[in-house]
Amino acid sequence: MERMDSRPRLPASTDVLVVGCGPAGSATATWLARAGREVTVLDAAQFPRDKTCGDGLTPRAMLEVDRLGLGSWARDRITIRGLELRGFGHERRVPWPAGDHGGVGSAVRRTVFDDRLRETAVEAGATVLDGVRVTDVEKGDDGEVIAVRAGDDRIACRTLILADGVRSPVGRLLGRTWHRDSVYAVAARSYVRSTRHDHPWIGSDLELRDEAGAIQPGYGWVFPLGDGEVNLGVGALATASRPANVAVKDLLHHYARSVEDSWELEAEPRAVTSALLPMGGAVSGLAGRNWAAVGDAAACVNPLNGEGIDYALEGGRLLADLVVAGGPDGDLTRAWPEVLRRTYGEAFAIARDAARLLTYPRFLPLAGPVGMRSQMLMSAAVRCMSNTVADSDRDVVARGWRAAGSVARRLDRRPLFAD
Repeated sequence: MERMDSRPRLPASTDVLVVGCGPAGSATATWLARAGREVTVLDAAQFPRDKTCGDGLTPRAMLEVDRLGLGSWARDRITIRGLELRGFGHERRVPWPAGDHGGVGSAVRRTVFDDRLRETAVEAGATVLDGVRVTDVEKGDDGEVIAVRAGDDRIACRTLILADGVRSPVGRLLGRTWHRDSVYAVAARSYVRSTRHDHPWIGSDLELRDEAGAIQPGYGWVFPLGDGEVNLGVGALATASRPANVAVKDLLHHYARSVEDSWELEAEPRAVTSALLPMGGAVSGLAGRNWAAVGDAAACVNPLNGEGIDYALEGGRLLADLVVAGGPDGDLTRAWPEVLRRTYGEAFAIARDAARLLTYPRFLPLAGPVGMRSQMLMSAAVRCMSNTVADSDRDVVARGWRAAGSVARRLDRRPLFAD
């Protein structure tokens, strides 16, 4: 595909304007373009571009990748069968759960994955312009967004989609607020050469210790990429009242040394990046009459494992469906948060409470050894963490997960995806 001009000509107007061309933005744009809508996507970065991420694609994410027509492309890079969990004196190999989500995962570094998704949006008919930063938003008298500004350029639009990431600078202009009293994550990621780069299992260390030997409320990961390297990283959970008192980049290097032999690492970690991560719908003001936030901008990230790609891809499809259908009177203000609560509310509520427990220093040392002793508990945990409890599942784990989530939603101090 021919590269886009580094100084693109911006259109004067468009039907749908999408800000951000990551998985959420590209998916939303693809589905809207396939539905016949005129779509323009703007991204501040030049593609291909990187993003702090574990690069993993869960079976739920792969279901959306299949819907986009990229399933074979992703599986040909590497097929991931599940997780190898380690910690508290135990090791457990837990396959992805079989069922509606297919039971197969993959991993593709974000420089490659996001660029392929961008191409998919273009192939669907969307106009995608990178290197363009949105700097302001214009509203009409009725509160609707009528245009955005990118420097001296003005682009009028009927619908605005915000897929501009965890900090969502355009969302802030419209009143989107991230609430740090809910659990969030601090994560660091790197790439390392490894002779086990094609290993079909993800490494997940649940007993993450710093150099002083203190257990951190999070986990370490190793995602094989099948291209000579693995994605190695660490994530620590925190709240405003219990911040993560750890330098995550230092923790990453310590973790790399601890798994150097088991993963046959051949070099020091490179391309180390870190990021804050809002999770579990801990945002308010994520939609207006004709605009809505999706993906990371809507805090659609699993509070237990930091996974966000599946929610970004799936959320993009759901939001596109809502925009095409028109929503109640065409107003997204309440319609979009309600779709998110209906789709993710129970799972996010219980996961948010469970993640909050992990931020208490005494909880993990007590609960970790108990959980790791049971293959059944670990299998159930992986199923819930990977968001692969399908609506059609009626087994004990599924019923218990939904029931716990329902209770958690009723008791939650702050509603998920608050209006």
